[in-house]
Amino acid sequence: MPRLIQISDCHLHADPAARSRTGVPCRQLEAVVAAANRERPDRVLVTGDISHDDSAASYALAARLLDRLEAPWDWLPGNHDVLAPMAATRPLPAELTLGAWRLLLLDTHVPGAEHGELESPALEALASRLAADPRPTLIAMHHPPVAVGSAWLDAIGLHHAEAFWATLAPFPQVKAILCGHAHQAFATRRAVGERSIPVYGCPSVTDPFLPGSETFAVDAVTRPGLRVLELGEGEVETRVERVDISK
Repeated sequence: MPRLIQISDCHLHADPAARSRTGVPCRQLEAVVAAANRERPDRVLVTGDISHDDSAASYALAARLLDRLEAPWDWLPGNHDVLAPMAATRPLPAELTLGAWRLLLLDTHVPGAEHGELESPALEALASRLAADPRPTLIAMHHPPVAVGSAWLDAIGLHHAEAFWATLAPFPQVKAILCGHAHQAFATRRAVGERSIPVYGCPSVTDPFLPGSETFAVDAVTRPGLRVLELGEGEVETRVERVDISK
């Protein structure tokens, strides 16, 4: 059974010693990478917001740290990312294969904006890709396509999400959606026709957000973490692991 690990929202600076609101992102990513290796994954996916300062050096630092993973890894962009230096550091794949599973990586990044979008051409391309291949499929993106229960976060989630869900309706092979951006773990389901599709949010590497907050608030207590996904016979099992950065 293939094992996928999701990491998200690293928010690195060019300076490895730079601090975030609740810690040192470089040190926190080092700890998350070490924890990921203990899980012995078959692949690791980083779902956006790699950089916080838009610098090429921050992406180079991220790549050096993620190269410590003992499994292949890939990334996709978030709202804080700048595509040119990110793609120059490491390619941005659109699709991955993991055992019998297919993993589609969507780019919801909107230059200069915090919210995400999937415009009509992207959704048409997604429908064509799904129609061409019936394998069990995960879809990964940065922005949640569902409300997460925090007013300020929901305002900068995936805009026009109904069009995304309508695109998925004819394709029962879509088994789950993975996203970042919310800086918190969550699990919910979205009804699509006669079935429902799970949506999983990932803990952040840095600056966890306080769940249920009306305005921006950081959770100074919650530790960084990662999501582990076991890909079975057309079904997904998942859990969240937290990382102790005091060691």
